[in-house]
Amino acid sequence: MPGMPADTVATIIPTLRYDDAPAAVEWLCRAFGFEARLVVADDDGGIAHAQLVFGAGMIMLGSARDDAFGQLQGPGGRVTQSPYVVVEDCDAHHAGAVAAGADIVMDPEDQDYGGRLYVCRDPEGNLWNFGSYDPWAED
Repeated sequence: MPGMPADTVATIIPTLRYDDAPAAVEWLCRAFGFEARLVVADDDGGIAHAQLVFGAGMIMLGSARDDAFGQLQGPGGRVTQSPYVVVEDCDAHHAGAVAAGADIVMDPEDQDYGGRLYVCRDPEGNLWNFGSYDPWAED
């Protein structure tokens, strides 16, 4: 059996790389309601590491770099994940994202499994899912 999960707030934290990470931090906070918990600048005007929180969830991000990890996440090695974020009001959250210029690829709609969902891309093309379905909630 693999190791047990840590006793912490959230055990899975998506990580992303951006060509313009400082602009991404500002946009993600404005468009999606994230709050910057920690932002560490690098020596090139980018971001070495940032932590953005949304309720009990977190994403970590940094500037795209041509290093070993960057080769895994960057062009050609682009990962195929897209974060799902639980929001209280899908339609209100969608309105804020639209106002901030998010590229909406799926308008809010009711889902067969419950809740509402919309899907959009951020300015660098990362796919984001926001919905009111909470898989942690008891039936």
